[in-house]
Amino acid sequence: MTDTSTTATVSSTRPLEGQVAIVTGASRGIGAAIAEQLAARGAKVVCLATSAERASETAARCAALTPGAEALGVDVAKTAEVMALVDAIAKKHGRLDILVNNAGVTKDQLILRMSEEDFDRVLDVNLKGAWNFCKAASRSLMKSGGVIVNIGSIVGLTGNAGQSNYAASKAALVGLTKSLAKELAGRKVRVNLVAPGYVRSDMTAAITDEAAAAKMRESIPLGRIAEPNEIALAVDYLVGPGGAYVTGQILVVDGGLSL
Repeated sequence: MTDTSTTATVSSTRPLEGQVAIVTGASRGIGAAIAEQLAARGAKVVCLATSAERASETAARCAALTPGAEALGVDVAKTAEVMALVDAIAKKHGRLDILVNNAGVTKDQLILRMSEEDFDRVLDVNLKGAWNFCKAASRSLMKSGGVIVNIGSIVGLTGNAGQSNYAASKAALVGLTKSLAKELAGRKVRVNLVAPGYVRSDMTAAITDEAAAAKMRESIPLGRIAEPNEIALAVDYLVGPGGAYVTGQILVVDGGLSL
């Protein structure tokens, strides 16, 4: 006999109804797509960027899908600032169910030319920023049996010349994800990582040389770069009912690039 109550929940088009989500780096690209996807599925989304103004357009689109979305500014690398912000969000909404650590920066350079400042800034934002939010949100997520999704990169799995700082930060996110998955599983908190390959963005759009663009596409078995929404759909799976038994995993979404 089918459990109809369970079937109804799983098949709902808004399975995240009543949940509260934080998405960092939500001003554009992957972060904006993730925020909007979660809002479309019923979550009230707090859209974070370096300033509230930068995330305001994303928040407005999210609010049109699920009322209550808002934009807030934060420097993810500042621990005290993150702790205070997450505490305020949890108190305002009375709960926290989803954390998506998407904020990230790149400062590419060959190691012989890379400055200490550029190395530190990338690690501070990409790694310490995610750690800050995981630490700040953990208590609230334990109460709700929530979900953390870290946004990594296939570069963290394969490495890439000229990106030793970025690759190191994304590789470290893998270790952070697996460690927290083990640490928090007893409190019903799931932790996973999505590792995208090339994604349509301002950076890829800046490749105007057709030969270079063609070479990039040829390196991908599926023959194209991803759309931001395709990464958002991977996150949707992990935070939704379909991913309820998934934790500590690295979901690679790269069109086969890392094969």
